[in-house]
Amino acid sequence: MNTTRFTPADAAELYGIPNWSSGYFRVSDKGKVEVTPAPGLSATLHDIIDELVERGESMPMILRFPQVISARVKQLNEAFRTAIREYEYEGSYQGVFPIKVNQRRMVVETIAEAGYVYAHGLEAGSKAELALCLAQNMNPEALLCCNGFKDDGFIKLALWGRSLGKNVVITLEKFSELDRVLRISRELGIKPALGARFKLHARGSGQWEESGGDQAKFGLNASELLQVVERLKQEDMLDSLVMLHTHIGSQITDIRRIKVAVREATQVYSDIVDEGVKLKYLNVGGGLGVDYDGSKTTFYASMNYTLQEYASDIVYTVQEVCKSNQVASPVIVSESGRALTAHHAVLIMPVIDVTGPTRGSQIVPEPSEDQHQIVKDLEEILAGINARNYREMYNDAVGDKETLHNLFDLGYLTLRDRARGEALFNAILKKLAKLVQDLPYVPDELEDLPKTLADKYICNFSLFQSLPDNWAIQALFPITPISRLNERPTRQATLVDITCDSDGKIEKFIDLRDVKATLPLHEVSGDTYYLGIFLMGAYQDVLGSAHNLFGKVNEAHLTVRPGGKHTIDLFVRGQKARRIIESMGYEEAMLRESIRVQAERARAVGELTDADITELEEDYDEELLGYTYLEYEE
Repeated sequence: MNTTRFTPADAAELYGIPNWSSGYFRVSDKGKVEVTPAPGLSATLHDIIDELVERGESMPMILRFPQVISARVKQLNEAFRTAIREYEYEGSYQGVFPIKVNQRRMVVETIAEAGYVYAHGLEAGSKAELALCLAQNMNPEALLCCNGFKDDGFIKLALWGRSLGKNVVITLEKFSELDRVLRISRELGIKPALGARFKLHARGSGQWEESGGDQAKFGLNASELLQVVERLKQEDMLDSLVMLHTHIGSQITDIRRIKVAVREATQVYSDIVDEGVKLKYLNVGGGLGVDYDGSKTTFYASMNYTLQEYASDIVYTVQEVCKSNQVASPVIVSESGRALTAHHAVLIMPVIDVTGPTRGSQIVPEPSEDQHQIVKDLEEILAGINARNYREMYNDAVGDKETLHNLFDLGYLTLRDRARGEALFNAILKKLAKLVQDLPYVPDELEDLPKTLADKYICNFSLFQSLPDNWAIQALFPITPISRLNERPTRQATLVDITCDSDGKIEKFIDLRDVKATLPLHEVSGDTYYLGIFLMGAYQDVLGSAHNLFGKVNEAHLTVRPGGKHTIDLFVRGQKARRIIESMGYEEAMLRESIRVQAERARAVGELTDADITELEEDYDEELLGYTYLEYEE
């Protein structure tokens, strides 16, 4: 056993907190995770949870920190301002937040408020999103980009937005949209501001690489872009085309791909300007990554550049191409969403149980008097394993286990012998794992031992509701205990949720060198053991599904105050059972009536009394109005 002292600094290194947190989270001297939205401000997550539990609120719960979003908006814009000053760039920068990343009211309003001084805008990709964006208090110069496919209603709403004084730009995603925009603008008498999305040959890197390039879903090719220019010339509306828009994907891991794409985009911009178009904006699209695993590499869960490098490389590349082509420098626009919102949200979930092959329930049963020889063979293997024969013994044990199950299936082995044989096999694996853990080379057949022997920590949450990207595309998110980080974790675990679905599990975890199959955790005993899932503020809120009718979780919006204090600004209750049931087409009154009729029938045959019916209806009503997640005494 490792008897060296385990410190909070050791825990921070073990869970990679300094590497992925971008300075917004840290481990305190008392071994608890703190949120640090700004210099001099900090609050302990466990203290926040204790306060909420004392108020009677239930887990799981999302903690949201608007100050972190504000800090990210400032950091992005200041990074571009720094680059513009450094390279003496003659244009400027305006950011845009694509609200598809997270349409939560707190998120959108915080970005609009924090970005007002920077004229930081919003992007809408649907009529509903546009309706939401139009209602925001934005800087008059801030862009409101309308992307995605559009019908008449979408275009009308965008044009009315210009009459409201908003800087609305309608992006043409396909050539046929131009006629629709021109027709509706004539009908309303409102002159449009247009952008044209161009399909770059360059592509991004990472999981969304295929969203860019020649086969991209959106955008015009070179011929179509020139046709747009010619058509606008014919309509004497060339000055309506104000933006060239490009996009090579989300979560771009390699800065070299970004530079190549920006160079191509700027070359297209220059050529369009040479055609007589007075473009104002060059929109380089999204893609600014988040370093989920902290490795600072081109791995799909990471990025090999900093935010300042991103801004500097874009500004430098645009300036270089514009100077070479002798065209005016545009207002650079980027549509960053993930990078602004990922850090602000933390899902807190309690561990409610632990299972696994080495837990107490897996005690080796006592041998029977007529114990089968195959069980005795496993006993001998367990007793005889050493550093010289461990591979041979492992192969023998695997073969004996297969024989054990075959004998049971054929009726030659009792259930008691099977139970003892399986427990012995698990004990063999555990002993093997200790033998090989310090070896310089682990044989291929033994590499999965830690995962095989890992505990399953059952957590009160739904993977499909709260972390859909982990299930759907195997996205990685940092996960760590929020306390006890001054204690050495002694267990290796995977995580499972409370849905009735075998896919409701997390078996891949971040690591600086590779993806880990297990997560080091503490033995669960006594006080509630909470785990935090971090960097989940982008996309997870809007993609979550109602698998097993688990609804949206409770959430608390918090402000961190000086002196380690905090205030709970808003508590948003998760979906009640009746609401999520109604979303499936049922009516609450119908459900209650069905229960009443069945209860009356049961009373008629003597199964229920009047008192029973009253209690049944009260319990049923309570659950209809209750939280969809498990509720235990914390």
